[in-house]
Order: sequence, then structure tokens, then C-alpha cells
Amino acid sequence: MVKMVAFFKRKPGMSVEAFHNYWRTTHADIVSKMPGIRRYVQSHTLLSGYRKGELVYDGAAEVWFDDTQAMRALTGTKEYAAVRADEPNFIDLSTMGSIITEEHIIKDGPIPPNGVKNIEFVTHKPGMSIDAFQKHWREVHGPLGAAIPVVRRYVQSHTRRSIYDSGKTPLYDGVAITWFDDTQAMRESATTPEYARTRADEVNFIAPGRLPLIITKEHVIVP
Repeated sequence: MVKMVAFFKRKPGMSVEAFHNYWRTTHADIVSKMPGIRRYVQSHTLLSGYRKGELVYDGAAEVWFDDTQAMRALTGTKEYAAVRADEPNFIDLSTMGSIITEEHIIKDGPIPPNGVKNIEFVTHKPGMSIDAFQKHWREVHGPLGAAIPVVRRYVQSHTRRSIYDSGKTPLYDGVAITWFDDTQAMRESATTPEYARTRADEVNFIAPGRLPLIITKEHVIVP
């Protein structure tokens, strides 16, 4: 299967609460009607994250399909047209981006029922090939992150290699997704030696600078 990851901010003048509510109800119902969807998950930013100001995104959507052909088949359908027509009702389209990915499950643990989900947007180190980046991320960095004791589940979503082969430059080279019991567990993770080793390895394959991230609550729309 392939997974589209979309990320965006709410339209100007809309509260975060109203944005999340509209997205989870009205827009979710419209998206769920699209043919070919195998799974659909919304990740809503925690309201506590806005205490120090705006976040890079107000949420991320993950939609799974059997393959890219199933995704292309949506073009021209009334269901897809309805989704696009509804987006301006709650999304600032100038902030919207997406990547088509393939999932790699690094730590196959259960998702905590009331847990939090950390989503980091990853870009490869300048001068490093995509193949080398993906291999290091999955085979070297992945086990380091999986060793952090309080991480319940860890999934890497790598931007598909075919995107680069087509000559396109994606906005991100993938997203790293980790689940924790709660935000306290996340804070505790940063005090562990396993976390320190994980962060120390980032310079070996990730572009310099702080990783854009959002801390979210997951809502499964289509199981």
C-alpha cells in the first residue's frame, strides 16, 4: 500500500477548535466517500501546543490506498471534486502540502488509546543521496529511536523513490511518527540516554536545523 500524508493550517480567522471540529465531522464525511480509500486518519494538534504561539501546521491527514493507480483513479470523480471544493471552508490552501509515502514500521507496538502522536517532518542532509538517506534512517536511526523505552510505536513514512525519479523535489523526504502514553512520557523520553543517542545521530543524515514537528491526538476516520 501507499500512504498520502497531507499537512496544512486552518483558514485565517478560524479558531483551532472550530477547525478541528469541522475537519473531523463535515470534511471527514466527504473524504470517506472517496472510492479506493483503505484507511484514513486525522491527527489534530494539541491545544496546549499553542501556548507559545502558532504551530507549523494545525494537523496532518494520512490516507492509505492499494497503490498509486488507485490514487490516480480519483481524478475526475465527483467524490474527489467534493473534497477539493470543501477544503477552502477550513484550510488555508497556501499552507497545504502533501507527500506520497511508503511506511516502514520500526517499533510495532500498540497505539495507546488516549496517547499522543508526535509527527516530525524530515529532510535529508545536503549532498546525501536519497537512497543513502533512506537506508540510514531505516536501518541505523530507526533502531536507535525504537530503543527509547517510553516510545510505544514508531513508524517511518518515506517519500516514494519514484517521486525523485520523476525529477520532482518533494516538500519533505518523509515523516517520523512516534506514539507515547501522554505528553509527560514524551518529556521523560528526552531525559534518557537512548534519546540522546537518537538525537546525536540526526546530523549524519538530516538537514541542519530544528525538525518541524507537531504533537497531536489521533482520530481514526476509516479504520
